Amino acid sequence: MTSELAVSAPAWREGMEHEYADVIAKLGDRLPCLEWPLHLPWIDAIRKLKAERGAAIMAHSYQSPEIFHGVADVTGDSLALAQAAADCDAPIIVLCGVHFMAETAKILAPDRMVLIPDLEAGCSLASSITAEDVRALRAQHPGVPVVTYVNTTAAVKALSDACCTSANAVQVVEAMGSERVIFLPDRFLGAHVATQTAVELILWNGACEVHERFTGQQARQAREQFHAKLVAHPECPPEVLAEADFVGSTSAMGRWLAQEKPERVALITECSMADNLRTQFPRIDFVAPCNLCPHMKRITLPNIHACLAKLQYEVTVPEDVAAGARRALQRMLEVGRRERV
Repeated sequence: MTSELAVSAPAWREGMEHEYADVIAKLGDRLPCLEWPLHLPWIDAIRKLKAERGAAIMAHSYQSPEIFHGVADVTGDSLALAQAAADCDAPIIVLCGVHFMAETAKILAPDRMVLIPDLEAGCSLASSITAEDVRALRAQHPGVPVVTYVNTTAAVKALSDACCTSANAVQVVEAMGSERVIFLPDRFLGAHVATQTAVELILWNGACEVHERFTGQQARQAREQFHAKLVAHPECPPEVLAEADFVGSTSAMGRWLAQEKPERVALITECSMADNLRTQFPRIDFVAPCNLCPHMKRITLPNIHACLAKLQYEVTVPEDVAAGARRALQRMLEVGRRERV
């Protein structure tokens, strides 16, 4: 693998730093200057190849800065990427994220070719529940609607009444019009949602391996050591959320920073989220703690180029599964559209 990449790696050419001065300016000191001769040839080659293919590259906020700022056409959280996929007119979508996101893009854009640079880019939440588990829950709680977090497989979505993201979970739960709702699979997000609604939630024992590792002690230390405001993702344990000045989705974090303009902040979430927001908020000092997602980091510039060059790792979803999952996703998007009116 290494030798293959070494042979096929794009060459550094004179003038590249000037040509991509905008990218270098965005990334600032996020990448050491010694890394530019490594990254810029890949960025240059990917930009040219995606133009030839007519492809759109979508990158989640947890992607590394050289991907997020260097080659992506669309960036954002799971909801933003789902909406972009539904509206996309490019013949090829390269999803720089994890596998369930690529599945979601394919479900919402069934006539597009959807590629993922690494088929092994998974998700602990998606792995925590199966379609059989959902069937068992439905049998145990007949008539109770199921709301499923988008961090799940297409097969699980297909057995759900609606999907949600961390940004719209409360709204989707309440849109079910039921006193009780089965909420899957993140127990921490579910517990947080339960504090904001009168709907009784039946929870599953899933968790994100990135966010569940944070502790209340880490949050307190960040506040005390750095005098920082604490902004936490709702997939974190309750004791972390109790310490936070703000709890919200990846998109809500950005809106809060724009409004509050703190001098120093600790984003208690995946590390690349802070790396990418530094460009938008250069006057804010971002400090620890953070955790890396090993699955998101499987996506690299070389394998983005390889998947475009070879049109490899296409993501497909059986139509019978896609039809059910599409209904659940469209219900989520419809709730989102009502919220924006």
